[in-house]
Amino acid sequence: MYQISELQQLLDQGINNYPYPSSPRNLYEPVSYLLGLGGKRLRPALVLLAADLFEGDVEKAIKPAMAIEFFHNFSLMHDDIMDKAPLRRGKPTVHARWNDETAILSGDIMLIEAYKLITHVDAEILPQVIHVFNKVATEVCEGQQMDMNFEKESSVSISDYIEMIKLKTAVLLGGSLQIGAIIAGSTTINQQLINEFGTKLGIAFQLQDDILDVYGDPEKFGKQVGGDIISNKKTFLLIKSLELAKDHLKLELERLLIDQKIAAEEKVSRVTAIYNALNIKEIAHKKMMDYANDALECLDKINVADDRKLILKDFATHLIMRDK
Repeated sequence: MYQISELQQLLDQGINNYPYPSSPRNLYEPVSYLLGLGGKRLRPALVLLAADLFEGDVEKAIKPAMAIEFFHNFSLMHDDIMDKAPLRRGKPTVHARWNDETAILSGDIMLIEAYKLITHVDAEILPQVIHVFNKVATEVCEGQQMDMNFEKESSVSISDYIEMIKLKTAVLLGGSLQIGAIIAGSTTINQQLINEFGTKLGIAFQLQDDILDVYGDPEKFGKQVGGDIISNKKTFLLIKSLELAKDHLKLELERLLIDQKIAAEEKVSRVTAIYNALNIKEIAHKKMMDYANDALECLDKINVADDRKLILKDFATHLIMRDK
C-alpha cells in the first residue's frame, strides 16, 4: 500500500503540472497562486487512500482527487472574501493581492475545473461519483451559510454548531473517502462506512481546532492563539461556556463579549480563565474523542483486512492528537 507522503507527492505533481490557459492571465494566475501555496493536500489524499484501501487503481483516482483539491480551494477563496481575511497559509489572500472581483471569478473557474476533473472516472460510475460530489458541494455551502448566520444570532445550540461543522468541514472528508471507494469498486456498505468514518473524523478535527485556538502553542499552531475569542466566534468552547456559566461567571462572560474597548490580550486571558473555571477544555476534549472513537468504530466495521486499515488509523490518530 501507498504511504500518505507518496500520495501527496502524486497530487503535487498533478497540481503543479496542471495545464492552465495562458489568457486571461488575471483569471488563471490567482488559481495557480492559491494552489501553489501548498497545504497538506489531506482531502484529496483521502480519495487516493480509499482507492488503495479497497485495492483499486490509484492512478485512476488522481484526477478525481485533484477535483477535491480544486473544490476545497475554491471554497477557501470565496470564504476569504466573505471573512475579509488578509492571509491564507501565511501569504496574502487572492482578494487582497488582486481584488474581490478577480477572486470571485477565479474561484468560479476553480469550481468549473473541479467538475472537469471529477468526470475522469469510468463511465459506469460517473453518475454515482457526480452524485456524491454534488451532495458534498451543496452541504459545504449550507455549512458556510450557517456559520455566517451564527455571527448574527445571539444564541446557538451545541447541536446546531455540530451540524454546521459537519456540513462546512466534515462532509468533504467523508465524501472524498467515498469517491475513492467508488472508484475502487467497493461495496455500497463499505462506501457508507468509509464516508461515516471521514465525516465523524472531520467533526473531531474541527473540535480539536477549536481547542487549539485557545490552548495551542503559538509557535506550533501557525496562527494567533485566541483569535476565536477576540472575534467572538461561536465555537464549541464559547457555546458550552454560555450554557454552563452561572451567576458572576455568566455576567462576566457576557460583558466580555460586548466590550468594544478591552485589549485583545486581556480579553483572551479573561475568557480563557472562565473556560478553565468551567473545565471547558476537558469537556471539549471528551466530545472530540467521542466523535473520534465513533469514527474508528466505523473503520473497524469495514470489510477489509485489518492491516490495510492501519494507514487510515494512523491518519485519524494524527488528526486528533495534533498540536497545530
